[in-house]
Amino acid sequence: MSTETSHESLVHACVDLIHSNRISSTEVADALGKKGVIPHMKPIREGSFLVGKVHYIFAHSGSNWPIHEQAEQLPPDHVVFVDAFDCGDKAIFGDLVAKFMMLYRKTRGIVVNGTLRDIPDLKKYGYPIWCTGHTPLGCSNKNIAPSPEILALAEQRRQRFQGGILVSDDSGSTLIEPSEINETLFKKLEFIELQEDVWSYCINTLKWSTYKTICQKHYLEEPEVLPPFLREKIRDFKLE
Repeated sequence: MSTETSHESLVHACVDLIHSNRISSTEVADALGKKGVIPHMKPIREGSFLVGKVHYIFAHSGSNWPIHEQAEQLPPDHVVFVDAFDCGDKAIFGDLVAKFMMLYRKTRGIVVNGTLRDIPDLKKYGYPIWCTGHTPLGCSNKNIAPSPEILALAEQRRQRFQGGILVSDDSGSTLIEPSEINETLFKKLEFIELQEDVWSYCINTLKWSTYKTICQKHYLEEPEVLPPFLREKIRDFKLE
């Protein structure tokens, strides 16, 4: 198996694990060592959940012409991450572009590092979309050549996002960069899920304090208090 094929397999395995267990953006940030969070991201519609491999595009100079252009080549079944350079407080796009991406390019969802408009329509459609804010004022659609500085910044950002994994929910959005997708991360995601299950059992069923559970990890001293399936999983991770 080639390195590229192996990496793709890991991407799909991580996406499937996160999706099937609904691992939250919070838990993913924990698995990454308290990092990866994209600032100020909020869902258009509460209760949304999104995970998928990232495809990167960008707008610039107060114009969304590049978005219209790049959207024609969006691959299906990806999360589109949209950057915005020098667009101020203007909305990057609204319902028409979102509908094109979601329905006709068959993307999984959209995360926009900027503001959006047509929010009532976007809520009505129920698309899984995250952005940093809302405004009625939209970008122009002029064909403006990007400066060398914008191209350099966009390429830097592309290397960080393209081929990574985005996990988004009501808490926000967390990015797993391409270089972080490996067997170690997969094991950390599995461990985070186990840890949450154990903590939940100790606090909600055993009525232990959060201090006794999370800080002291008293369940490692008394594993017999846990149900057998949790004890077995803990042994698998060699925590006893």
